[in-house]
Amino acid sequence: MSDWRSRTAVPLVSAAAGVALLVGCGVLPGGTGGSTGPVVVMTWAPQGTSATNMPGMPAMAQTFAKYVNAKGGIGGRELKVISCNEHNTSLGAQDCAQRAADEGAVAVIGSYSQYGAAFTSTLEAEGIPYVGGYGVTQDEFQSPLSYPINGGLTVLMAGSGRQLAGKCDKVSLVRPDTAAGDLFARFLDTGLKDAGSKKAKDLRAKEDSTDYNQIAQQAVGDNKADECVSAALGDKTATFFDAFRRTTTHNPLTGKDEKPKALIASVLGSVQQSTLDSTGGANSPLEGAYVTGWYPPASDARWATMRQAIGKYAFGNNDIDPDDPGVQTTWIAYTAFAEVVGEMGNDAPITAGTVKTAFDKAHGISTGGLTPVLGWREDDAVSIIDQPRMVNGEVTFQKVVDGKLVAVSNGFVDMAKTLERAPRD
Repeated sequence: MSDWRSRTAVPLVSAAAGVALLVGCGVLPGGTGGSTGPVVVMTWAPQGTSATNMPGMPAMAQTFAKYVNAKGGIGGRELKVISCNEHNTSLGAQDCAQRAADEGAVAVIGSYSQYGAAFTSTLEAEGIPYVGGYGVTQDEFQSPLSYPINGGLTVLMAGSGRQLAGKCDKVSLVRPDTAAGDLFARFLDTGLKDAGSKKAKDLRAKEDSTDYNQIAQQAVGDNKADECVSAALGDKTATFFDAFRRTTTHNPLTGKDEKPKALIASVLGSVQQSTLDSTGGANSPLEGAYVTGWYPPASDARWATMRQAIGKYAFGNNDIDPDDPGVQTTWIAYTAFAEVVGEMGNDAPITAGTVKTAFDKAHGISTGGLTPVLGWREDDAVSIIDQPRMVNGEVTFQKVVDGKLVAVSNGFVDMAKTLERAPRD
C-alpha cells in the first residue's frame, strides 16, 4: 500500500484565518480576576554565531504577536513575546530557559536549540511547556513538557533514506560531526534499510567548517551515476555542494577529468528556496536535488496567509524569510498555541500550568493543512520507544526543478512505521 495520503479531511482554510476567528469572536481566553496583563511567551534561537543561525524565528514570533494584537489580542490581552539569543551554546540555552521562568512566560514557542538537555531540565523544573520546537534534539521528543509539531530532523533523515532508496546503489552522507549529526546517520540508514537499500557511507564535517574540498572528494567516491550524495549541513549545505560540483575525478579509460555523476539530496532546513535563489536559481549547484521536508513547498497556496501577515507586520525585516523552515515552524507553532489556548474558555486563567493541561488534552488541532492535524494525547503519539512525545511522523518529498522546490507528489508520507523499526541506542 502506498504511503501517500490525500489528507482530504484536513481543512485547507488559512491557519491565520483560524486565529483571526478565535480572536475576533472572543474565544481566546483572558485571565482570571479581570486581569488585563499580557500573555507572556518566549521564542529563542541562535543568532550571530559561526554555526547555524535562526534569526527569523524570534522575528516571526514578534510578527505573529503584532498580527494577533492588531485583532484584539488574546481574549483582550496583549500577546507579549520575549526573544532570546541562545548563542548556539549549552549555557546560552539554559540561560534563555531560566529567563523564560524569571519573566513569567507561560510557554516557549517555535524555538531552536541543539542543546535540549540544557533547556528541558530548566523548563521541566519550572513547569513551562515547550511548544513546536524545531525538532533538532531527542530531548524535544522525550520531555513530558514538550509538544512538537513535526517529527524533527530524525524523521527528515529517515524520509530522505526512503526517498533515495531505489534511486541509488550507494549513498554517502555528509553531516556535522555533532551529537545531532550522529542521529542523522542513524535515521538515514533506517530509511534506506526499510526500503531495502544498504547503509550510507558516513562522512563527518566540522560544524563550523568553511572548506569542503577534501570531504567533497571523498563523497565523489567511484563517481558512478547510480550513487547518491546527501548533505545535511544547515546553512553550509550549499557551500558543500558548490565544492562537490567543482570536484573532478580522472577516468583512466578516457584519459579525461570528469564532473560528479551522483544524484544529490538534502533535507528541509539545509536546503530552502532562498538557498536556491542565492546560489544561482536553475544554475544552482543544488539543481536536481531530492529534498525531504516537513511541510508543503514554499510555493504552496497554504502559506499565503503567513506571507500576508509578514508583508503587513514585518515589511522590510530582512530576518524573516517566508521560505525558511524555521520561520514556517514558528508560524505553525504559534498557530497551534492560539488554537489550543482558544479552546480553554474565555474566563480560564492563562498560566504555564493551565497551558500544559490544555495541550495534554488537545486533539484534532488544524494548522490549515501545513501539517496533518495535531494532538498530544497519549493516543496521538507515534509508537517510538525513545521518542514518546512524537505525534507527527510525516514528511513531504520534493525536488529542485528549474531552481524551484516542487512537490514530487501530493500529500504526506507517513514514516511512523519506519521509525518504529529504527535501532535503539
